[in-house]
Amino acid sequence: MNSPKTLGALTLAVTLASGGAALAQDCPIKVGVLHSLSGTMAISETTLKDTMLMLIEQQNAAGGLLGCQIEPVVVDPASDWPLFAEKARELLTVQEVDVIFGNWTSVSRKSVLPVIEELNGLLFYPVQYEGEESSKNVFYTGAAPNQQAIPAVDYYLEELGVEKFALLGTDYVYPRTTNNILEQYLKDNGIAAEDIFVNYTPFGHSDWATIVSDVVALGEDGKQVGVISTINGDANIGFYKELAAAGVSADDIPVVAFSVGEEELSGLDTSNLVGHLAAWNYFQSAETEANTAFIEAWKAFAGADRVTNDPMEAHYIGFNMWVNAVTDAGTTDVDAVRTAMYGQEFPNLTGGTAVMLPNHHLAKPVLIGEITADGQFDIISQTEEVPGDAWTDFLPESAILKSDWKDLGCGMFNTETNTCVQLTSNY
Repeated sequence: MNSPKTLGALTLAVTLASGGAALAQDCPIKVGVLHSLSGTMAISETTLKDTMLMLIEQQNAAGGLLGCQIEPVVVDPASDWPLFAEKARELLTVQEVDVIFGNWTSVSRKSVLPVIEELNGLLFYPVQYEGEESSKNVFYTGAAPNQQAIPAVDYYLEELGVEKFALLGTDYVYPRTTNNILEQYLKDNGIAAEDIFVNYTPFGHSDWATIVSDVVALGEDGKQVGVISTINGDANIGFYKELAAAGVSADDIPVVAFSVGEEELSGLDTSNLVGHLAAWNYFQSAETEANTAFIEAWKAFAGADRVTNDPMEAHYIGFNMWVNAVTDAGTTDVDAVRTAMYGQEFPNLTGGTAVMLPNHHLAKPVLIGEITADGQFDIISQTEEVPGDAWTDFLPESAILKSDWKDLGCGMFNTETNTCVQLTSNY
């Protein structure tokens, strides 16, 4: 009998179901895991590394993939954006991984893009982002602005009667681009420019007293103020602590966050945060059989005190879609897998079905949740599946663009001129 090590060294012939052709598949199949395990983003990304290890372990226990075991290759880009590019190159050229699951911030993804495209790698990106990008080498399994930011603003306008908006973000591409979209959207919905306050702070920012004071001052005229937060990483700890210290409750000034989930709240005293909001495509509190099974598996793998969150579900969906696409293609070849990804479906943990679109985004439900005293979220709003937009409808220069890698072979198709704009890594 061959040992697992011997089996891993064998080259297996895999027969394609569609055409009967045989392809050589090297074992083991290598999956790169590109998440910060140190630095300011470790608070969020370490859990995603653990998620990938669990999913790979489960797949191997179920028989692996194409007759091979899957080997995770974990690297630590350490919240250092240029280091993400170096680690991505290492994964593709030295480790020769078949796919990469990773990144959190958009600045880290932008760093990786030129490498992924140059080497024709494949990246599954699991976190909400600003859109305005479409690469044939990236599948965006997190939310685009129309699947998170826009529905959150609609909730503020329609349900809470918010009249003034404080857009607070970490100073990098995701918050800035998202807030550009939201500013235009708010103005289109009758919010005056002087009633929109925008502020950016560095990663790891800790002194929030002045900013919170400025936000409180917005409401001195009696108008309802709401905060849209694109603050990332451990800076959220200081922000929420300052809100509590200033005596600001959700009834006074609600905060809806796009980068705060169960993992971030697990390190906070949430007693003073009850009622503040988050907009995601998943919450641990979703009551479905699939989610119950996922939570049980996660706690058995990582520890009883560990929580689940939205980017974990994005990795769960993306990984399983990739497994199914590889199975359908009969190979881990990037071009073949990309083709097999279009139309892939996989059940959401919140109910319904995620579908991979030709623009490399998912159709996903949008959920809004209120923070509860135990650090979980009470789901107060949930939509049907919303197709993700690579290019926003709310900026004139983007509204005319379409991404369709399946039929048009173009990520930036101008619908007015019927021409494909040549994409580069510098979006």
